[in-house]
Amino acid sequence: MRLLRLLLVSATAAILTVSCGISRRVTTLQVGSYNIRYENKGDSLKGNGWGQRLPIIAQQILFHDLEIFGTQEGYIGQLEGMKALLPGYEYIGVGRDDGKLAGEHSAIFYKTEVFDLLGHGDFWLSPTPDVPSKGWDAALNRICTWGHFRVKATRQELYYMSLHMDHIGVQARMESAKLVVEKIKEICGGKPVVLTGDFNVDQNNPIYRVFTGSGILSDSYEICEIRYALDGTANGFDPNSFTTSRIDHVFVSPQTRVIRYGVLTDTYRTMTPEAQKYENGNFPKEISFQAFQARTPSDHFPIKVILQLPK
Repeated sequence: MRLLRLLLVSATAAILTVSCGISRRVTTLQVGSYNIRYENKGDSLKGNGWGQRLPIIAQQILFHDLEIFGTQEGYIGQLEGMKALLPGYEYIGVGRDDGKLAGEHSAIFYKTEVFDLLGHGDFWLSPTPDVPSKGWDAALNRICTWGHFRVKATRQELYYMSLHMDHIGVQARMESAKLVVEKIKEICGGKPVVLTGDFNVDQNNPIYRVFTGSGILSDSYEICEIRYALDGTANGFDPNSFTTSRIDHVFVSPQTRVIRYGVLTDTYRTMTPEAQKYENGNFPKEISFQAFQARTPSDHFPIKVILQLPK
């Protein structure tokens, strides 16, 4: 009789779970931020050209299985090149110079099998955010792209943002931070938010605290359960460099559960003119090595975050 009662309780619990259906399911996402470095001849002359880096970046994204990620610095040709090598992804975003195709983008890539795109837009980091413009003491036009997404599996909605703040103007960075916080309040209507980008301020800068002190954003680095961050996020194309500064960030709504945070310090190798083969006594004789040069796919390391959205 006791066994029968236990079976009935278990069956009832199963029915309740099924009847609640999709609303009981947790939304877990793999998100990221990646400054891919703009295409230019100077990098190519130093062995860091976009044509060489593009397939590495695409393989890196596919392997780490980012479902949605913000990018910075990409020209339209770079974004189209990435899209061609990332089957199942689409992107949103406009050029910062004219609001169409010209100039660098802060585009957002997303898997179409995971997300429905409900709406999107862009604003400039300036006193006139609705038109292409340069703000305050900034050296360049700066833009933020946002998307309103619905997760197909759970029907949960979120807003995702990607931006690139100015590298010169201190006032521009401060005012841009204030503007972004106000825009989140204006655009997102209290729904979960993920804000990604190259902020050009690290975790010790007062401008960083405009975001973390806003009450609507937390740094995923600080609230994560498991962290893998052996370096900062800028590398200057030098795989032997190290910094404690994180100038790329993934901010999330405070109730978000951040399961894992990682700075992806992946490197690849290119042949050097003096690449001689050699043996290492720790391995069998048939195993040979060759002196290649280590390189980074961009002058920034990407960030990967695994999170659960708040209900």
